[in-house]
Amino acid sequence: MLTMEKASQSTKKPKAATVTLLPEAPWKKWGKLVVIALSLAIILIDTTLLNVSLRNIIKDLNSNFTEIQWVITIYTLILAAFTITGGRLGDLYGRKKMFVLGAILFAIGSFIASISTNIGMLLVGESIIEGLGAALMLPAAATLLLTNFEGKDRAIAFAVFGAVAGASSAVGPILGGWLTSAYSWRWGFRINIFVVAILLIGSILIKDSRDTNDKKELDWLGVFLSSTGLLALVFGIIQSSEYGWWIAKKTFELAGVNFNFAPLSITPVAIALGTVLLVAFGWWQLRRERLGHTPLVSLHIFENRQFVSGIAVSTALSLSLTGLIFVFPIYFQTVHGLDAFQTGLALFPLSLTVFLISPASLIIARKIKPKPIILTGLALTSVAVMTMILMLKDTSSSNVLLPGLILFGLGMGLVFSQINNLTLSAVDPHYAGEASGLNNTMRQVGSSFGAAIIGAALFASISTQIATKINADSVIPDQARPAIVEQSREASKTGGFDSGGRTQVIPIEVLARFEKLPPAKREAAIDLYKLEQRRVGDAVQSDVKSGITDAVKSTLWIAFSFTILSIFVGLGLPNIGSLIDGPANKKPNVGH
Repeated sequence: MLTMEKASQSTKKPKAATVTLLPEAPWKKWGKLVVIALSLAIILIDTTLLNVSLRNIIKDLNSNFTEIQWVITIYTLILAAFTITGGRLGDLYGRKKMFVLGAILFAIGSFIASISTNIGMLLVGESIIEGLGAALMLPAAATLLLTNFEGKDRAIAFAVFGAVAGASSAVGPILGGWLTSAYSWRWGFRINIFVVAILLIGSILIKDSRDTNDKKELDWLGVFLSSTGLLALVFGIIQSSEYGWWIAKKTFELAGVNFNFAPLSITPVAIALGTVLLVAFGWWQLRRERLGHTPLVSLHIFENRQFVSGIAVSTALSLSLTGLIFVFPIYFQTVHGLDAFQTGLALFPLSLTVFLISPASLIIARKIKPKPIILTGLALTSVAVMTMILMLKDTSSSNVLLPGLILFGLGMGLVFSQINNLTLSAVDPHYAGEASGLNNTMRQVGSSFGAAIIGAALFASISTQIATKINADSVIPDQARPAIVEQSREASKTGGFDSGGRTQVIPIEVLARFEKLPPAKREAAIDLYKLEQRRVGDAVQSDVKSGITDAVKSTLWIAFSFTILSIFVGLGLPNIGSLIDGPANKKPNVGH
């Protein structure tokens, strides 16, 4: 790994001239920050709105959980696959232009989703059009922070940006739950149109920037290789729980055509294909640069230790964060019976802590270097997950995770206050678009992997734990256990569980037996039958809750391992000076 100075010398492109931003009115300066942060908020909030409104959407569109899951998955895939391209387009044609275009596409997609009459229409609006709009906005937003702020103002801007990033993921369930309960799930998309209108008006305050040294050419083959490679890789991870990690659980079908890789699952095939395509993408980028053409991503950027370490930390932290946000709603709703809005409120302490700590940490950032702050934050996330594991029990109340959530939010706030500024400030503004695109892409890939791995582990563990507890429960009749166990296995695929036997509807064959009894004995037999059904129902419900709790605890160990990984990755960060008043902000940082 080259040092930052050597890496800078290896860059073939001319370094951009140092430009000192002229003083401007405070309302203009911080108005830009509000506009840019708001764009990030609607993108991240939109990813969680669907999670709390699934039942309402399924009912309105006559759909099912699997189809809705695909809507969410494709949105993530589009965002992960095209963010690099979005960043490159900003470099070539102007970041503000891509920001505005992305916002318009996001509004169009939201409108289509809000008037959807079937699942296909929702997929086009939410997953494809909104996803492409977000892929243009995300890298442009982070890059515009870099080019519109400097010195202390830049540090404050990135701290607020990080606070919004952490808070938005948990605000989504609250907002989505309230809108769904008070109005309709469609308003979760309609409000985006009003927010985009504010963004378009506020964008007048933002100064545009682009790469003036490169040719205006886009590497279309690079776009294809990177996007299809990431799509294949993320698809393989996300679908592993359905098709199996190695041995095929079922045949992969696409557009009515069966693809049989027996005995292999589609998962290793997709991952291998994605890896090959991404290797080919790297080779193609090197070749284009040697021939004097503009690559989609200059691989010289990976010679910058500060940049690479920064995106590695963000990716590793996303693995655990997204997994936890995925697991906890299932725990709150199935074990404690909370509705969507109450679940959002239960997660709110995490987001509130992040929102408060990120800007507040700027005080200590004046005297302490970024690396110790980030490592402290990563250590706190690890302690937080371990706290949750130790405190979680069958008899726990819904508030049992509160200390862990606050600790996790504290750690995230410290990390988010520094990591984006440290990562992107390492790169010459000449490369800001592609650097921002890479940073956001790797975070999305980390999020996708975290949700896929932790989600698959959770549902597999739920099925196993519930089956074990039901089979060991003496209250449940032997003849009823197989059916109840099978019911729990089917429910584990969707996360939908019921009490497994609370119904008071007497089956026809049982009622027929009662009819043969004298009236007095018949009533007594019916009452006894209902009492037994309640006992069995209570037992099954207890087993389900206990099984889910144990499954969540076992899954948290995976999240804990991700937090440990992030600490080891964080040790590779360079121990540079303060990002607020230090020399790193006296000029637009070094190149590669």
